[in-house]
Amino acid sequence: MQDTTAIPTDWLDEIKWDNQGLVPAIAQDAASGDILMMAWMNREALELTAAENRAIYWSRSRGKLWRKGESSGHVQQVSEIRLDCDADVIVLKIEQLGGIACHTGRRSCFYRRLEDGQWVSVEPVLKDPDAIYGHKGDPSA
Repeated sequence: MQDTTAIPTDWLDEIKWDNQGLVPAIAQDAASGDILMMAWMNREALELTAAENRAIYWSRSRGKLWRKGESSGHVQQVSEIRLDCDADVIVLKIEQLGGIACHTGRRSCFYRRLEDGQWVSVEPVLKDPDAIYGHKGDPSA
């Protein structure tokens, strides 16, 4: 007989979801501590992320769940989920498979630095987005 006991989800009730039912989620490299990207999660995305130990976000542009890496292969394996003191931001400690988190083909989405009043790209493109997606940068990376 299969165990039908539901996994508790009370922890999800402690999160301060915004008026669209979303919370920002920051993906942080578990080994280096580098911030790789930020995306949004709804309750289902966060619950599935915790259950599967794989980053699953909510795509606001398409209005559906987005399993990171579903089109690029750049999956995020989750080792830890943290909640900030205000209960309104999630941090995922992850291993970035393939080394690319950004749809631009870079390791991190935070590749621009402010220098003398201008944004300057300071991280190289590791793989051309055309080679990853077959067209310019797919935001569902």
